[in-house]
Amino acid sequence: MNWTADHLAIRATIDKVIDQEINPHVDAWEEARAFPAHDLFAKLGRLGLLGLTKPVEYGGMGLDYSYAVLMAEAMGRVRCGGVPMAIGVQTDMATPALARFGSDKLREEFLAPAIAGEYVACIGVSEPGAGSDVAAIKTHAKKDGGDYLINGGKLWITNGAQADWICLLANTGDGPNHRNKSLIVVPMKTKGVTVARTLHKIGMNSSDTAQIHFDDVRVPQSHRIGDEGQGFTYQMLQFQEERLFGAASSILGLENAIDATIAYTRERKIFGRSVLDNQVVHFTLAELKTEVEALRALTYRATEMYVAGGDVTELASMAKLKAGRLTREVADKCLQYWGGMGFTWDNPVSRLYRDGRLLSIGGGADEVMLGIIAKKMGTLPKREG
Repeated sequence: MNWTADHLAIRATIDKVIDQEINPHVDAWEEARAFPAHDLFAKLGRLGLLGLTKPVEYGGMGLDYSYAVLMAEAMGRVRCGGVPMAIGVQTDMATPALARFGSDKLREEFLAPAIAGEYVACIGVSEPGAGSDVAAIKTHAKKDGGDYLINGGKLWITNGAQADWICLLANTGDGPNHRNKSLIVVPMKTKGVTVARTLHKIGMNSSDTAQIHFDDVRVPQSHRIGDEGQGFTYQMLQFQEERLFGAASSILGLENAIDATIAYTRERKIFGRSVLDNQVVHFTLAELKTEVEALRALTYRATEMYVAGGDVTELASMAKLKAGRLTREVADKCLQYWGGMGFTWDNPVSRLYRDGRLLSIGGGADEVMLGIIAKKMGTLPKREG
């Protein structure tokens, strides 16, 4: 990646926001199991950080996707995973399809306020019986006059308890599972939308995660994003950006965990010398740092291809797979070298251990990433019948 002066100027702005508006409050937000999304997003919106790649006519900056990856990587400096994830939902998960395929009216009504930070958005794909298997969702939207009547439910919805609107994937027809779905913008205050509960998770505590029910929810068909029946395709495109965001946002957190472990093991004494003096320790940390650099290179390569207009389904899947597995490895090995201190709740490495585990599950589990990669390689066995 070739970071220009414009990239670096935006990076400086992001770093300043993290230092002044996010990191000083992270511990309190973690304890509260939520952060004030409207307040923080309004600040990010005023700086243009929620619309770096979005159309200028709706308040975005119209920049290429390298700027989104720049921001995602910078978010790795946040001292938790929940806040960067929530920001990524707003910028790279709930809004890309709306920005690319939504009508002018729909973008004016929902995208522009999301870019400005006036609205908080969430993405509604996963269900109790359909997580990584997106084609298996049961939520349906049936036509009723000029409206859709929506029934069903979504689970594991980041920002769901605070969101103003949800980008909802629902079945709008009876055809094949990959061609019977549509993305629909649903205002969360619409009658029949209920936030049933927020989930108490083992990590990502500063980010609210909701279960949402839809009972005879009526929205105009004009709230559909793009063509009917193309929702699965649009969502797969959104996944490319989600997975690149996930990979990029993990990099600095991994580096920080390694650096913190170096500092701690240099001071921690055992059997008369520092823990870091043991070859197995400094060799392991050297290997982990090398793996982080390999992840960065893979993520940057995928970004460059995406900016050039290429299909990065395979590389984005590889980057997300690598990021999830490497996060687990770094957190586990570093925590071991902290000894008992690593097993305490407020330790930065233990927070990475908890927060980072989601990366191998959310946005498509590791096994799904492997299936995508295998399909691209042409190694999947042919199905009979």
